[in-house]
Amino acid sequence: MSRLYVSMFVLTLILVIPQNVFAQGMNGNGGDPVSLTGTVYSEKSKRPIDQAAVRLCDTGGNLIEQTITTDSGQFDFRGIRRSNYILTVDAPGYQADTLHVELSFTSDRGISVYLKPNASDPATSFPAANVSAHEMSMPQKARDLLASGEKKLYSDKNPQAGLADFQQAVSVAPGFYEAYYQIGMAYLTLGTREEAEKSFRKSIEVSADKYGEPVIGLASLLIDTGDLAQSEKMIRHGLELSPNNWFGHYQLGRILFTENKVAEAQKSAEQARSLAPNAAIVYRLLSNIHLSQKNYPALVGDLDAYIKLDPDSPAGVRAKEIRNQVQENISKDKPTPAASPAHLQ
Repeated sequence: MSRLYVSMFVLTLILVIPQNVFAQGMNGNGGDPVSLTGTVYSEKSKRPIDQAAVRLCDTGGNLIEQTITTDSGQFDFRGIRRSNYILTVDAPGYQADTLHVELSFTSDRGISVYLKPNASDPATSFPAANVSAHEMSMPQKARDLLASGEKKLYSDKNPQAGLADFQQAVSVAPGFYEAYYQIGMAYLTLGTREEAEKSFRKSIEVSADKYGEPVIGLASLLIDTGDLAQSEKMIRHGLELSPNNWFGHYQLGRILFTENKVAEAQKSAEQARSLAPNAAIVYRLLSNIHLSQKNYPALVGDLDAYIKLDPDSPAGVRAKEIRNQVQENISKDKPTPAASPAHLQ
């Protein structure tokens, strides 16, 4: 098999822009891709749990993709097909949890996962006041409505009822920007993207641009619409608010690579990798970048990292095949200019 064929093989099967096309290739055909996002909390303290392992599996228990939560407890799976999934979540000091998620009829889903601490682990004993100072400053009634709405939206899977609670919360406390963000998440779950965008913007406005979650949420919506310039601006702003948000760095890297700003994209991707070394999607972005640079040894390293994180899924099996093809051709003579990936655009 020629080096030219291998390069085309990699481009076609693993290195695709936009990134959600790759995810469709992993998961099969299922119409327009959808997203699954969420936040992992401690059930006892209600604080977000960072570095929790979140695994997306098919109904047979086969791993499709995995990631770790950010410093704000968030996780994200994008570009997946409409189907039923099993989500497993675990973190040191907490009891693992398994959820069944249905994405057959929704365009997006947001989930809150509450992990129970191990009774014998004192490290998980946090005071209940570990919520944000701003949220604690809101009236108790508004906070109760927010908690009730989150339960209805994420646990009871009743977004319409959750939306009603969130809307009542902001009527009680107009400055409750966390509730406006949850209104946006409820609208996303209901498939009303236009209203979700309005709510994210309202949350940003009320918070005076100090709350990162709606900024990242809005930017993700804009990426899906193809407005790369505005989404890049929003993501950069979101990263100013939350500089350790690995997913923001990853999304920025995607945009920059699409805009052929390869060096900047590499910097963002490497930052995402440093913050989330177990996020498989980061290595897909790095694979794009290293292939464009004709850095085949680095490409093999990216594939090795992906295979380590996701060895047994269809995507992992395919990555192994691709890795073998690339490694085989690295051992051969250098490619001629006509066979360079630069000529495959």
